[in-house]
Amino acid sequence: MKLYNYWRSSSSYRVRLALHFKGVPFEYVAVSLLKGEQHEATHRDRNPAGYVPVLEVDDGGGVALLTQSVAIVEYLEECFPERPLFPSSRVDRARVRGLVELVNSGIQPFHNLATLNHLKAIGADEKAWAKHFVTQGLASLEALAQRHAGRFLFGDAFTFADCCLIPQLYGARRFGADVSAFPLLTRVEQACLELPHVQAARPEAQPDAQPV
Repeated sequence: MKLYNYWRSSSSYRVRLALHFKGVPFEYVAVSLLKGEQHEATHRDRNPAGYVPVLEVDDGGGVALLTQSVAIVEYLEECFPERPLFPSSRVDRARVRGLVELVNSGIQPFHNLATLNHLKAIGADEKAWAKHFVTQGLASLEALAQRHAGRFLFGDAFTFADCCLIPQLYGARRFGADVSAFPLLTRVEQACLELPHVQAARPEAQPDAQPV
């Protein structure tokens, strides 16, 4: 199993968290977004959209390339159910997916590198844009999580929702968002950061990490 990813990509970070949580060994393959390697033909063959992460897996003796972090984690959940990232209740699984999608489709796309590069190209303040939408999205996440949070974002077990929260707060700080305004989210983050699998997945622990 190979994970094509970038150390500071929040989508890549989610998948690393899931892999380390489940104890699944994988080969780390760096794709530098700053050098534009995601646009090279080799990577476009893996993912025509030019995004990371891409997970390469065995498929009955052949090779399958999986794209999009949510789809990848759903695949891992099916293949390695022993350490689940979703609750047992059907309703609770839907609630966790709601938290996931609030981050995945309601916050992260606003600070995706491609989005920011386009904004910069047309003369907009890309950092102010990102800070605005990240702050707005985190406020919604804080309110939604208050309904079912425990030690973690949903109850007292680590779930895929936490895999999305941790990278999102990491990204929020990069754009100058005041995360102290979200005490529930930062409390959960601190609980997560105590876990070995989270430490292993952190951006600064990756082989392609750069000084910032």
